[in-house]
Amino acid sequence: MAAATPSPTPPNSLKKIVAASLIGTTIEWYDFFLYGSAAALVFNKLFFPESDPLVGTLLSFLTYAVGFAARPLGALVFGHYGDRLGRKKLLVLSLLLMGGATFAIGLLPTHATIGSAAPVLLTVLRLVQGFALGGEWGGAVLLVSEHGDAKRRGFWASWPQTGAPAGQLLATGVLSALTALLSDAAFASWGWRIPFLLSGVLVVVGLWIRLSVDESPVFKAALAAAEERKATAGQVEKMPLVAVLRHHWRDVLVAMGARMAENISYYVITAFILVYATTQVGLSKQTALNAVLIGSAVHFAVIPLWGALSDRLGRRPVYLIGAVGVGAWMFPFFTLIDRGTFGSLLLAVTVGLVLHGAMYAPQAAFFSEMFATRMRYSGASIGAQFSSVAAGAPAPLIATALLADHGTSTPISLYVIAAALLTVVAIVCARETRDSDLGDVAERAPEDSRVRADA
Repeated sequence: MAAATPSPTPPNSLKKIVAASLIGTTIEWYDFFLYGSAAALVFNKLFFPESDPLVGTLLSFLTYAVGFAARPLGALVFGHYGDRLGRKKLLVLSLLLMGGATFAIGLLPTHATIGSAAPVLLTVLRLVQGFALGGEWGGAVLLVSEHGDAKRRGFWASWPQTGAPAGQLLATGVLSALTALLSDAAFASWGWRIPFLLSGVLVVVGLWIRLSVDESPVFKAALAAAEERKATAGQVEKMPLVAVLRHHWRDVLVAMGARMAENISYYVITAFILVYATTQVGLSKQTALNAVLIGSAVHFAVIPLWGALSDRLGRRPVYLIGAVGVGAWMFPFFTLIDRGTFGSLLLAVTVGLVLHGAMYAPQAAFFSEMFATRMRYSGASIGAQFSSVAAGAPAPLIATALLADHGTSTPISLYVIAAALLTVVAIVCARETRDSDLGDVAERAPEDSRVRADA
């Protein structure tokens, strides 16, 4: 007899769960984005000094992209154990890995001290960051989605998504303050290390909060049901990855397509823009950082609003608004930046991030609702992180290469528009998931769960 569908988490407990997920994802994204900003500003000189400036930036972004390459592996490993052992344990581990790698980057000798070993060590630590982040996202959004009720799931699940702009805000804010207070020589010599070393303090705070929350009641109910089926009927579940690929492969493809425009546009707007505004337009680092800083604050504020709207209109309509909007905004985006004023740069970045939020906000609930509970961590993580290899990972690299080859932003705009079209196709082909009962899905076993597979 299947266990009863778990009751929704009380509002006060749900807010605590949301806070734990938000603070943890903020720290994780702070660490990840800090590297991206540093790659655009100083890593080309510190770790690749023998290259000309633009080639050095390309090599710097290449190590940045390596972090994305490790994210699918993190999705597979964390997804498997998150579906077997629970969401909470894996979220604690991801935070420790990310924070430790970021702190170590702050202690890393540069090329001037240890030569070619410096970029090698930097790449290894970037791989650890990517591996941790690949497992972080799925667990954080599922912990909230599985605690909340269907009617407001889009709103509550969007809060962990605000960890991305919050982390961007924190990382950019710290870098902006340091570049304002320090000379270029001091920042390049030792100032860049400070934001990475601060990660150690943030991790302690994040761990304290994450260890205080309960495991997802939906997951516990699904685990109890699986154990009962095993005891009474001898049914042994398949590996989560095998079950996902057998029962949810269409949903995985939809999730991957949905991520293309969201991922590519975000890294063009927040990471590549630091290169374009400073090298192509001639604006200062401080001006570019301040624009991203303010835009990220607005981004943080609008994500829950888009999430709430997805509870009313559905996940697909809101996602389509973002995909079409980002594609349509790309030519005006670069036109505004080319004007060379802070106001035009700020408008370009802010509008771009608001439109991005329409995709990013419903994504957490949307992906969570696609998969059954005992394969949900794996399914959501695989769909989200495997696409990042083709989307976010090469986005700054491709944009920089297009700029170097053509000397104009037109190919970059077309690149983002192509991604937006791909996302529109994916969303049109997707099923609407709003009002899905995650607790009900938790108690249904795949038809072939009776067949044993290696765990």
